[in-house]
Amino acid sequence: MKRYSAFAVAREGLRHHAGWERAWKSPAPKPSYDVIIVGAGGHGLATAYYLGKNFGITNVAVIEKGWLGGGNTGRNTTIIRSNYLQDPSAAIYEKARSLYEDLSQDLNYNVMFSPRGVMMLAQTHHEIRGYQRTAHANALQGVETEFIGPERVKELCPIIETRGPRYPVLGALWQPRGGTARHDAVAWGYARACSDMGMDIIQKCEVTGVTQEGGQVTGVETTKGHIGCTKLGIVVAGHSGVLADMAGFRLPIESVALQALVSEPIKPCMDVVVMANTVHGYMSQSDKGEMVIGGGADGYNNYTQRGSFHHIEETVRALIETFPIISRLKMLRMWGGIVDMTGDRSPIISPTPLGNTFINCGWGTGGFKAIPGSGWATAEMIARGTPGPLAAEFGLNRFREGRFIDESVAAGVAH
Repeated sequence: MKRYSAFAVAREGLRHHAGWERAWKSPAPKPSYDVIIVGAGGHGLATAYYLGKNFGITNVAVIEKGWLGGGNTGRNTTIIRSNYLQDPSAAIYEKARSLYEDLSQDLNYNVMFSPRGVMMLAQTHHEIRGYQRTAHANALQGVETEFIGPERVKELCPIIETRGPRYPVLGALWQPRGGTARHDAVAWGYARACSDMGMDIIQKCEVTGVTQEGGQVTGVETTKGHIGCTKLGIVVAGHSGVLADMAGFRLPIESVALQALVSEPIKPCMDVVVMANTVHGYMSQSDKGEMVIGGGADGYNNYTQRGSFHHIEETVRALIETFPIISRLKMLRMWGGIVDMTGDRSPIISPTPLGNTFINCGWGTGGFKAIPGSGWATAEMIARGTPGPLAAEFGLNRFREGRFIDESVAAGVAH
């Protein structure tokens, strides 16, 4: 694989850009692999990458029923933060955030990480108390956050209206080293690095069954034939329940659509990420100038990847009171992503009842920010056969034992 650099760009410019290689290969599947990862989104690709980088396991296939990064990885609002209340959550999200800082250099691919800072608005007195508690917890966890007042909020984001009649801004939980990254580039960078290590990324290859013998997985049936494996990783977000059913066990999750939209592009006016949990809306400005706006999840289970008017109307109406400047913008496009929700709004990174099969799911509405940490933890679990420190608390057995990691109560919303 050729390294990307300013010199490479200049050299290929002189050659009329005729010498660039494919970013990743598109091979036919081999009869068997040491590890099969089902799902070529961010989490699946990161898992494969850290299997190779950290453990030297490269006889790996990443299988995707559609196109690489075509699910939630390409359908989110790109927010990266780690200011969670519960210790296990803060640990894995902070690991992910710290890996994002050097990810472009690590992958030799510009993921456009932008540590512009993330603020979570306190618009009720209850939220003030909650965010102050989180700030104290983050200090103990080694996560850099602080609670700031409305004057500081206005200084960081001049377009915000802090004195709204229904949604006044009373303060915010501020994480200066949070930010955003380019979602597609994260998937492409991991895919390129995996392919360079000799892994096979197999697109348009839907899994239709899981073969097993004596309680152990032996491979998967796909639309491209049977593929054998020694270990199987299921990393398919909203379709985790479907794959688990094929493997013969059930998961405590439900799948719903989460919606977002972008406006027409405008001149730069906002260089931070703002989340408003009281009104369930969050907004940042992309490098192209679009206002990236996230809304709520549907109130019913579904597998659609489109938005619905009532959620968009509800989200935009509330955000306009906090950001009056956006009231006359036109919506450019809207979409939905299929997210998998657990009861405690925390993920599952766990062995399964089917031997040598492992699952990573349940990230709900907060999956993008966790990609590097999730891949790191899942790769360690697959390689060693048991969860490591980052994943230990996120096992399936916590639901049976009542050891919930309840971020829905802690944060008010699990974005």
